[in-house]
Amino acid sequence: MAADKSREALIEFRNVTKSFGERTILDNVNLKIFRGEITAIIGKSGVGKSVFLKHIIGLLKPDSGEILFQGVPLESMSRTQRTKFKRSISYMFQQNALFDSLDVFENIALPLRERTRMKEVELREKVNEKLDQFELREVLDRYPSQLSGGMQKRVALARALVTDPEIILFDEPTTGLDPLRKNAVLTMIAHHQREIGFTAVMVSHDIPDVFFIANRVAIIEDRKIPFQGTPIELEQSDNEVVRQFLQGQESLKDELTGLMTRQEMDRMLRAELARMGEYQSRLTVILFTIDDLKEIREKVGYILEQRIVQCMGAMLKKHFGMIGTSARFDSSSIITVLPHTDIEATRKLLEGLVEEMKQMALLKPEKYTKVCVDVTVSAGLAMTTEKTSMESLVDKARENQEVIARLSCSGNGDG
Repeated sequence: MAADKSREALIEFRNVTKSFGERTILDNVNLKIFRGEITAIIGKSGVGKSVFLKHIIGLLKPDSGEILFQGVPLESMSRTQRTKFKRSISYMFQQNALFDSLDVFENIALPLRERTRMKEVELREKVNEKLDQFELREVLDRYPSQLSGGMQKRVALARALVTDPEIILFDEPTTGLDPLRKNAVLTMIAHHQREIGFTAVMVSHDIPDVFFIANRVAIIEDRKIPFQGTPIELEQSDNEVVRQFLQGQESLKDELTGLMTRQEMDRMLRAELARMGEYQSRLTVILFTIDDLKEIREKVGYILEQRIVQCMGAMLKKHFGMIGTSARFDSSSIITVLPHTDIEATRKLLEGLVEEMKQMALLKPEKYTKVCVDVTVSAGLAMTTEKTSMESLVDKARENQEVIARLSCSGNGDG
């Protein structure tokens, strides 16, 4: 299990055990949550992910062991310390927990009315700031029943953030959403976490989507935590429990793009590189990157950002699916691996893709009647005929990247 002994944890579980009747949910578990990071707690349904959050917020107490905040056990805190701690935490519930009798404005304003003595003019300014931030201004006087599932999530997230909390607990924030809106919500959380710097603890079963935004991941399996560490450490872990857990997931594909997940691609690419010179004479990779996604997100919206990634994935699957494998590499990049293929053959295949991308509706300025943002798609090739590391091959492809398609808001889009 990966561990970080060099930093002090903001929140720490030490030898925590929790049972309900004769059923033990957590058995002597240890977990560290670090300040300013997104920690994802993943596991199968019913293993006790939400139990973790309820222990942090104080809704549950451990049968044994202790939970510490900045090194101080919650149980030994004074009433003043405990109140201050609870006020530093916000909670985004699995089913949003919006109040049906309150409109969007009042749902977002509720924590400010309950926890602060803010003057009405200041309160309205604060809520209006969140309405603009989450593109909710047009629905401020609507009620939750009048909103789509994705928009309800945005209201719930705005409400969780309105008090500027130090810590936000997310209980399955993407449950019930389609892949496009699921990724939009995750991207929204990651964006605001980077902007504001809050500490996030997120329980989720959305694998691998959550890996793209998490700084650290903890797996709950059989009442224990067999792994906690970074997503990269998770992908490279030799822990048999971790490998069985990942292989046992219902889907090995990224739901948004329909492509292979990065951890599966890592294993496949390493295996292919290990066979170089014996069964494999050459291997080429293409690294595609969609630039300017941050600007798209900020000026147009989260849904369009994810829609562009989705369309890109579909095109790569169509063009390279018969001879190669593609995977989502990170939030803005996709990698394609072409075994037994040299650079020249790959370039010819890429030319066909570029021609089709010129006709891609999302890269045409007339598609955007209100706000248009310049977008570029870059691709870099790298080939090897000998054993090498996956990292060096990907780095070489990144160094070779050139623009292959562009949305220019002046109307001069090209490939």
